[in-house]
Amino acid sequence: MTARDDAFLLAAEAALGLVDRPEVAARWSEPSALPGMSVGALAVHLGHQVVRAAQALTRDAGDLPVLRDADEHYARSAWPTAAPEDPVNDRSPDEEAALAGPGALHDRVVADLDTVRDALGSGAARDVVPVAWAGWALRREDFLLTRMLEVVVHADDLAVSVGIDTPTFPAEVYDPVRDLLVRLAVARHGQARVVAALTRRERAQPIHAF
Repeated sequence: MTARDDAFLLAAEAALGLVDRPEVAARWSEPSALPGMSVGALAVHLGHQVVRAAQALTRDAGDLPVLRDADEHYARSAWPTAAPEDPVNDRSPDEEAALAGPGALHDRVVADLDTVRDALGSGAARDVVPVAWAGWALRREDFLLTRMLEVVVHADDLAVSVGIDTPTFPAEVYDPVRDLLVRLAVARHGQARVVAALTRRERAQPIHAF
């Protein structure tokens, strides 16, 4: 196992802990902080980062092109620049999965976390894994970084949605996600605007990675 493998397991355990919170179950059918998504659908989306890892880590990437890094993955993805109503941002599968309730999500994430842990610990996880929904492949460390980013971002969304504190992630999870988000923001807005946003209240403009 690599340091990134270990970091992903920490992120996955944090995601499981958050979706299992009683505040999430109590507000399952209510709107979340993300427009058009219920709390339950958002919890599903968060938990399914573990599910996607379980599905991908032991699969052969075949002839899929291997991208340079996680930055290129987000640069090539359509959803960051698509409108919320665009089909690429369709969250109906998450809403449908949420109908099964929080117990079903717990069972799925626990089972798939065990699958991920076994794959990483046994060496069955491949060095290059397919990102099937995107049509390309990533090195395992880059793929896991994209899943860690999703966990960190959506953990905040879910915590805000139910009125609890956002989890504090360990440095090995948070730091590479922070660095990736800064790089993505620089790619979108340029160096000067990002520096101003971080240091100059007088002239800062809003920035976002996506």
